[in-house]
Amino acid sequence: MSEEPADTGADAAAEGTVYLVGSGPGDPELLTVKARRLLGEADTILHDKLPGPDILEEIPDGKREDVGKRAHGEGTSQAYINERLVELARAGETVVRLKGGDPTVFGRGGEEMAYLAERGVHFEVVPAVTSAVAGPAVAGIPVTHRDHASAVTFVTGHENPDKEDSAVDWEALAATGGTIVVLMGVTRLPEYTAALAEAGMAPSTPVALVERATWDGQRVATGTLETIVETRDTAGIEPPALTVIGDVAATRERVVDFLATTEADP
Repeated sequence: MSEEPADTGADAAAEGTVYLVGSGPGDPELLTVKARRLLGEADTILHDKLPGPDILEEIPDGKREDVGKRAHGEGTSQAYINERLVELARAGETVVRLKGGDPTVFGRGGEEMAYLAERGVHFEVVPAVTSAVAGPAVAGIPVTHRDHASAVTFVTGHENPDKEDSAVDWEALAATGGTIVVLMGVTRLPEYTAALAEAGMAPSTPVALVERATWDGQRVATGTLETIVETRDTAGIEPPALTVIGDVAATRERVVDFLATTEADP
């Protein structure tokens, strides 16, 4: 598609709008009111792999397109998604780009906003509850706590493969303290736990893995920086899952017996 300047007249007014919508952690009841309305109004919905299965099942097959990505770069390319959003909007459609969690927290929302803006396509961001907070919370783990963590850092487990060097300074994170939440990082767990240990983080630091947070079959496995890889392998924890590193991970033990949510055994 050509990269033409933005239309400013009647043609632009006739074009559709792209809504970059976050689906939250996956439970349909955690969708925002606006997100649910837009899902009903949209002509076409381009969705990732991480919106909860129950949310996707509510969308008619005729108006949803699976453009999800998988580990190791498989799946739909970002270039195709960008072009498809422009194509549909210029055809006059109301388009929802549905993402897991919040669209701007490791959801490539920033890239898509810039692409749409450069091509004169109207868009709106519809924020959501990020899985980085909601996932630990439903497992009984607050990411901050007056007694344990006055800071929290969100880290992606899958950086842009085109980068020459990682942008994550594990040594600095080990020294900072507080809570570290790693999204999409269960596969690379051995790498970053080793990096944190090498940087001086105590082997006894509590760690929790939350698999399929808020979905049916949610599971939680806990251990320490030293044991969590073995725990992951024994429990069979698989993506989608997030990792919580820090003292707050141990507070789950005080509340787990009183959580109203039902979890599968790890």
